[in-house]
Amino acid sequence: MVGHLYDWFGLNVALFHLINGLHAPWWDRLMLAMTWLGNYELYPYYLAVVLLLAQAAPRLLPRRNVAVFAVGYAFTAIVVSTLKPLLAFPRPLQALGRTAVVVLGEPALHESFPSGHATFVALLATSLSARSRPWRWVLWLLAALVCISRVAVGAHFPADVVGGALIGMGAAGLAMLLVRALTARN
Repeated sequence: MVGHLYDWFGLNVALFHLINGLHAPWWDRLMLAMTWLGNYELYPYYLAVVLLLAQAAPRLLPRRNVAVFAVGYAFTAIVVSTLKPLLAFPRPLQALGRTAVVVLGEPALHESFPSGHATFVALLATSLSARSRPWRWVLWLLAALVCISRVAVGAHFPADVVGGALIGMGAAGLAMLLVRALTARN
């Protein structure tokens, strides 16, 4: 059952080939840049920037949303670090072989599901896209490009990205409930 859910009855690999097969110098550079921007290891820098932004412009970015981002990050770190080794799904390079995958950047072979990058950017977009419509569009455009980039650079299958994005959005929702409950008490 898990195999069919992950494989999407062949659609997962077909979509992977479609997205991973698109290459041009400008596109490859953009995809590498998006992958770099979506790296969850940049969390402390993102947190510092959004804390400064929330302090300077609380109407644009309420502090509560920053708290949701911080709490959600803790949730996602636990979920992703548990699921990756537990499921141990192969990355496209290992599953399909070198001749079927174009890898940009560092190749990875193991622990494909869920995509940590997709989890992180979905959490970022969900938790921080508060009141400003332009801000919301920028965040969701960033999230979409990072998610596409993970397939384009050959690091993940589409199912890994979708799963990661759902985990990130779910973590933001849970964090929002927790932050609301804690702030309602005070």
